[in-house]
Amino acid sequence: MNPIDAKRSLRTAMFARRGALSEEERDVAAAGLLATMRRERPIETAGLVSGLVVSGFWPIKDEIDIRPLMAELHDQGCQLALPVVQGRGLPLLFRSWRLGDPLEAGVFGTLQPSAEHKTLEPDALLVPLLACDAEGWRLGYGGGFYDRTLLGLRQRRKVTAVGVGFDGQIVPEVPHGPDDQRLDWMLTDRRACAFV
Repeated sequence: MNPIDAKRSLRTAMFARRGALSEEERDVAAAGLLATMRRERPIETAGLVSGLVVSGFWPIKDEIDIRPLMAELHDQGCQLALPVVQGRGLPLLFRSWRLGDPLEAGVFGTLQPSAEHKTLEPDALLVPLLACDAEGWRLGYGGGFYDRTLLGLRQRRKVTAVGVGFDGQIVPEVPHGPDDQRLDWMLTDRRACAFV
Protein backbone atom coordinates (compact mmCIF):
# COMPACT_ATOMS: atom_id res chain seq x y z
CA MET A 1 0.00 0.00 0.00
CA ASN A 2 1.41 3.41 -0.91
CA PRO A 3 1.84 6.04 1.85
CA ILE A 4 -1.19 8.10 0.78
CA ASP A 5 -3.53 5.10 0.86
CA ALA A 6 -1.96 3.87 4.11
CA LYS A 7 -2.57 7.27 5.71
CA ARG A 8 -6.15 7.33 4.43
CA SER A 9 -6.83 3.87 5.86
CA LEU A 10 -5.29 4.71 9.24
CA ARG A 11 -7.19 8.02 9.33
CA THR A 12 -10.50 6.20 8.87
CA ALA A 13 -9.67 3.70 11.63
CA MET A 14 -8.54 6.40 14.05
CA PHE A 15 -11.61 8.59 13.48
CA ALA A 16 -13.71 5.51 14.36
CA ARG A 17 -11.61 4.70 17.44
CA ARG A 18 -11.77 8.25 18.76
CA GLY A 19 -15.46 8.61 17.94
CA ALA A 20 -16.34 5.49 19.93
CA LEU A 21 -15.25 7.04 23.25
CA SER A 22 -18.05 7.85 25.68
CA GLU A 23 -18.59 11.28 27.21
CA GLU A 24 -17.42 9.90 30.57
CA GLU A 25 -14.23 8.52 29.00
CA ARG A 26 -13.59 11.94 27.42
CA ASP A 27 -14.02 13.76 30.75
CA VAL A 28 -11.67 11.32 32.50
CA ALA A 29 -9.14 11.73 29.68
CA ALA A 30 -9.18 15.54 29.90
CA ALA A 31 -8.37 15.31 33.63
CA GLY A 32 -5.72 12.66 32.92
CA LEU A 33 -4.11 14.86 30.29
CA LEU A 34 -3.70 17.66 32.82
CA ALA A 35 -2.26 15.24 35.40
CA THR A 36 0.24 13.90 32.84
CA MET A 37 1.36 17.42 31.94
CA ARG A 38 1.87 18.30 35.61
CA ARG A 39 3.90 15.12 36.15
CA GLU A 40 6.01 15.08 32.97
CA ARG A 41 6.29 18.83 32.13
CA PRO A 42 6.95 18.57 28.36
CA ILE A 43 6.44 22.30 27.77
CA GLU A 44 9.39 23.08 30.03
CA THR A 45 11.74 21.57 27.44
CA ALA A 46 11.07 24.74 25.42
CA GLY A 47 12.48 26.86 28.26
CA LEU A 48 11.23 28.38 31.49
CA VAL A 49 7.44 28.19 31.45
CA SER A 50 6.74 31.76 32.58
CA GLY A 51 6.71 33.98 29.52
CA LEU A 52 6.65 31.17 26.95
CA VAL A 53 4.31 31.58 24.01
CA VAL A 54 2.32 28.36 23.75
CA SER A 55 -0.07 27.68 20.90
CA GLY A 56 -3.00 25.51 21.84
CA PHE A 57 -6.06 24.68 19.76
CA TRP A 58 -9.77 24.86 20.33
CA PRO A 59 -10.98 21.24 20.36
CA ILE A 60 -13.39 20.31 17.58
CA LYS A 61 -15.59 17.27 17.05
CA ASP A 62 -14.27 14.44 19.23
CA GLU A 63 -10.76 15.76 19.93
CA ILE A 64 -9.51 15.56 23.51
CA ASP A 65 -10.46 18.67 25.50
CA ILE A 66 -7.23 20.59 26.13
CA ARG A 67 -8.92 23.68 27.60
CA PRO A 68 -8.07 22.68 31.23
CA LEU A 69 -4.47 22.18 30.08
CA MET A 70 -4.40 25.64 28.48
CA ALA A 71 -5.86 27.18 31.65
CA GLU A 72 -3.05 25.57 33.67
CA LEU A 73 -0.40 26.90 31.27
CA HIS A 74 -1.95 30.38 31.53
CA ASP A 75 -1.83 30.16 35.33
CA GLN A 76 1.88 29.25 35.08
CA GLY A 77 2.57 32.47 33.16
CA CYS A 78 2.47 31.29 29.55
CA GLN A 79 1.17 33.59 26.83
CA LEU A 80 -1.44 31.56 24.96
CA ALA A 81 -2.13 31.66 21.25
CA LEU A 82 -4.54 29.84 18.95
CA PRO A 83 -3.93 28.87 15.32
CA VAL A 84 -5.58 30.52 12.33
CA VAL A 85 -5.77 28.83 8.92
CA GLN A 86 -4.62 31.41 6.35
CA GLY A 87 -5.46 29.34 3.30
CA ARG A 88 -4.78 26.13 1.44
CA GLY A 89 -1.06 25.37 1.13
CA LEU A 90 -0.07 28.04 3.67
CA PRO A 91 1.35 27.67 7.19
CA LEU A 92 -0.75 28.50 10.23
CA LEU A 93 -0.76 31.94 11.80
CA PHE A 94 -1.00 32.28 15.59
CA ARG A 95 -2.96 35.00 17.38
CA SER A 96 -2.76 35.83 21.07
CA TRP A 97 -5.61 34.60 23.21
CA ARG A 98 -6.56 34.87 26.86
CA LEU A 99 -9.04 32.72 28.72
CA GLY A 100 -12.50 34.19 28.25
CA ASP A 101 -11.65 36.14 25.07
CA PRO A 102 -14.41 35.80 22.46
CA LEU A 103 -13.62 33.62 19.46
CA GLU A 104 -14.90 33.71 15.89
CA ALA A 105 -15.60 30.90 13.47
CA GLY A 106 -12.67 29.67 11.43
CA VAL A 107 -12.43 26.98 8.77
CA PHE A 108 -13.08 23.26 9.38
CA GLY A 109 -15.31 24.07 12.36
CA THR A 110 -12.52 25.69 14.36
CA LEU A 111 -12.76 28.76 16.57
CA GLN A 112 -10.06 31.43 16.49
CA PRO A 113 -9.20 34.88 17.84
CA SER A 114 -10.23 37.80 15.64
CA ALA A 115 -7.78 39.72 13.45
CA GLU A 116 -7.50 42.47 16.09
CA HIS A 117 -5.47 40.10 18.28
CA LYS A 118 -1.68 40.29 18.09
CA THR A 119 0.13 37.74 15.91
CA LEU A 120 2.68 35.70 17.86
CA GLU A 121 5.28 33.08 17.02
CA PRO A 122 5.06 30.16 19.48
CA ASP A 123 7.89 28.64 21.48
CA ALA A 124 5.82 25.48 21.98
CA LEU A 125 2.83 24.09 20.09
CA LEU A 126 0.14 21.74 21.34
CA VAL A 127 -0.68 19.82 18.17
CA PRO A 128 -3.93 17.98 17.44
CA LEU A 129 -3.69 14.57 15.80
CA LEU A 130 -5.38 11.33 14.91
CA ALA A 131 -2.42 9.05 15.63
CA CYS A 132 1.21 9.07 16.74
CA ASP A 133 3.83 6.33 16.81
CA ALA A 134 6.89 5.59 18.98
CA GLU A 135 9.14 7.57 16.63
CA GLY A 136 7.10 10.77 16.94
CA TRP A 137 5.46 10.59 13.52
CA ARG A 138 2.01 12.17 13.60
CA LEU A 139 -1.07 11.53 11.51
CA GLY A 140 -3.13 14.68 11.12
CA TYR A 141 -6.23 15.42 9.11
CA GLY A 142 -4.48 15.56 5.74
CA GLY A 143 -4.17 19.31 5.10
CA GLY A 144 -0.47 19.53 6.01
CA PHE A 145 -0.98 22.75 7.98
CA TYR A 146 1.07 21.74 11.02
CA ASP A 147 3.80 20.13 8.90
CA ARG A 148 4.29 23.34 6.87
CA THR A 149 4.13 25.45 10.02
CA LEU A 150 6.64 23.35 11.96
CA LEU A 151 9.04 23.28 9.00
CA GLY A 152 8.98 27.07 8.76
CA LEU A 153 9.32 27.64 12.49
CA ARG A 154 12.14 25.11 12.83
CA GLN A 155 14.07 26.81 10.04
CA ARG A 156 13.99 30.06 12.05
CA ARG A 157 14.18 28.98 15.69
CA LYS A 158 13.88 26.21 18.24
CA VAL A 159 10.29 25.18 18.93
CA THR A 160 8.80 22.26 20.85
CA ALA A 161 5.95 20.38 19.17
CA VAL A 162 3.79 18.41 21.62
CA GLY A 163 1.18 16.09 20.13
CA VAL A 164 -1.90 15.89 22.33
CA GLY A 165 -4.47 13.11 22.31
CA PHE A 166 -6.04 10.09 23.95
CA ASP A 167 -3.71 7.25 24.90
CA GLY A 168 -5.51 5.03 22.36
CA GLN A 169 -4.20 7.28 19.59
CA ILE A 170 -0.67 5.89 19.99
CA VAL A 171 -0.20 3.25 17.31
CA PRO A 172 2.69 0.96 16.26
CA GLU A 173 3.47 2.88 13.06
CA VAL A 174 2.33 6.03 11.25
CA PRO A 175 3.08 6.17 7.52
CA HIS A 176 5.13 9.26 6.73
CA GLY A 177 6.82 11.00 3.85
CA PRO A 178 9.44 13.68 3.20
CA ASP A 179 7.07 16.58 3.96
CA ASP A 180 6.02 15.25 7.37
CA GLN A 181 7.42 16.77 10.58
CA ARG A 182 8.07 14.70 13.72
CA LEU A 183 6.80 15.69 17.13
CA ASP A 184 9.15 16.35 20.04
CA TRP A 185 6.66 14.95 22.58
CA MET A 186 3.38 13.07 22.72
CA LEU A 187 1.15 13.88 25.69
CA THR A 188 -1.85 11.68 26.50
CA ASP A 189 -4.20 11.11 29.39
CA ARG A 190 -1.88 8.33 30.63
CA ARG A 191 1.68 9.10 29.58
CA ALA A 192 4.15 11.43 27.95
CA CYS A 193 6.66 10.23 25.37
CA ALA A 194 9.76 12.22 24.43
CA PHE A 195 11.16 11.62 20.94
CA VAL A 196 14.91 12.10 20.60
